[in-house]
Amino acid sequence: MSGEADQIAGKAKELQGKVTGDKELESEGKTQHGAGKIEHAVGDAGDKLKGAGEALKNTADGR
Repeated sequence: MSGEADQIAGKAKELQGKVTGDKELESEGKTQHGAGKIEHAVGDAGDKLKGAGEALKNTADGR
């Protein structure tokens, strides 16, 4: 599951847990939502590093 999908699924579980009073489901949803946010942030950071590496290579190659 992607980071964004985990965020959405986690938020849905969290809301379902709140509505039904299921604290365990609510907690699971919060955890999944948080993990999705982290996964998404790591992916973004990786993309930025890759772009910076390519820019540095292009500069070194005189492009």
